[in-house]
Amino acid sequence: MLEMLGEANATALIGLMGGIALGLAARIGRFCTLGAIEDVLYGADDRRLRMWAIAIAVSIIGTHIALSMGTFDSGGTAYLDRVWNPMGTIIGGLLFGYGMALSGNCGYGALARLGGGDLRSFVIVLVMGLSAYFVMSGPLAHTRVWLFPVEENATTAQGLTQMLGGVGISPLTTGLVVGGGLLAAALAKSEMLRSTGHIFWGCVVGLAVVSGWLGTYWVATTGFDAEPIETHTFAAPIGDTIFYTMTASGNALSFSVGSVVGVVIGAALGSYSKGHFRWEACEDPRELRRQILGAAIMGPGAILAVGCSVGQGISAFSVLAFSAPVTLAAIFIGAAFGLKQLITGFAPAQ
Repeated sequence: MLEMLGEANATALIGLMGGIALGLAARIGRFCTLGAIEDVLYGADDRRLRMWAIAIAVSIIGTHIALSMGTFDSGGTAYLDRVWNPMGTIIGGLLFGYGMALSGNCGYGALARLGGGDLRSFVIVLVMGLSAYFVMSGPLAHTRVWLFPVEENATTAQGLTQMLGGVGISPLTTGLVVGGGLLAAALAKSEMLRSTGHIFWGCVVGLAVVSGWLGTYWVATTGFDAEPIETHTFAAPIGDTIFYTMTASGNALSFSVGSVVGVVIGAALGSYSKGHFRWEACEDPRELRRQILGAAIMGPGAILAVGCSVGQGISAFSVLAFSAPVTLAAIFIGAAFGLKQLITGFAPAQ
């Protein structure tokens, strides 16, 4: 397969297939970060939040089974290889969550809505991708590194599995205990047990994340080119995809490009299957201005946090990085603050 496709194309295909699954989950399964937070805070419905927990649990269990079988090594992943900067995680997560509330979607959600014909999301995707690059490798890159130093090749454990492995606890035990406990907590409600759709699509998302790890690890260890070991996240990869569309003749495909395109394709297929596809545009300039501002905040936030709601909220969780729960909590708080501002305002009751 690698000889026929080449390493870069193979990783792009792996990203594409996982992205399609994620796009279907967003449009058919209504898997959405902001929607889950809004349901809990203002709809008294925690099923979509529990669906997120299922996705995290499945990704943890699947990843750690792979670790125990030797078909994956998490040590070289971005979430564990670099020294964790808690301040960057917290500030980045708060910014991302607040920007997500303003724009009405995270990067993944915007791609899914774009696949359903929402042209407003096209603007969010462009602005988020460009703003992420602006801070990651653009004019503010040196300032970012000065404020939040990046140290690669961490010599101490940056994740729970690594830490427990140092005292003799196997990855399989860690994964099954943590993932199994989280899965049990997510299903510990009769209403959730009856909601088979939420359970199914939560599992699909978790398995999509695992497929990214396993696929890119296989390419990296089987092929001759130095392909990165990665899985789905939607901040810098959106910028990567924009960059690829401008430089394709002198550039190679990547997992990131495949993942982003896959979500759009999967969302389009899901929208058509449900009869929900329709072209939509923004008729209120104030709404579009707010969404652009939110997207411009989300991009840098994700770079500071080293991942978005999917990247840190599921992918980093799957390898039990210390940064994952802190980032997810910060995203929740930032989103809650932004939603309160939009829905109820901050003026005291009269």
